[in-house]
Amino acid sequence: MPSFEPNKRHLRELLIYFFNLKKSTAEAHRLLVEAYGEAVLSERSCREWFQKFCYG
Repeated sequence: MPSFEPNKRHLRELLIYFFNLKKSTAEAHRLLVEAYGEAVLSERSCREWFQKFCYG
């Protein structure tokens, strides 16, 4: 278990980064889970954030 607990802002910034790199939501979620563990963020939440980035 990692000692660093990401907050919402940190996760949003990472998701923007993955979005700009043209990563899929599944890939972004996999990378977050790899770094921070299973409880970090659901794939559904990743998909919702990507939709927000796409539409404004």
